[in-house]
Amino acid sequence: MAYDEVLADRVRQHLEQADLDAVEKKMFGAVCFLDRGNTVAGVFGDDLLVRADPDDRDDALTQPSARPYESRGRTSKSWVYVAGEVLDDEVLDD
Repeated sequence: MAYDEVLADRVRQHLEQADLDAVEKKMFGAVCFLDRGNTVAGVFGDDLLVRADPDDRDDALTQPSARPYESRGRTSKSWVYVAGEVLDDEVLDD
């Protein structure tokens, strides 16, 4: 599965502006961004995967085209997918 290079570039720029010393790692057909060894975001296909505080996850899921991350039939308490088509510069700047 290929990932959206334009979205990945936008995430890179956002992380640089946020002064995170993120490391980029390709895995599972995607590109993930790690800070001190912990994944903070990833681009899977056309979607952005982001870590959310578990207390804020439900609010995050109310955003347009957000959906929970699921793996092996389990729903994550701290990861949220956002469909790439709704992302604009303002969303990544929040």
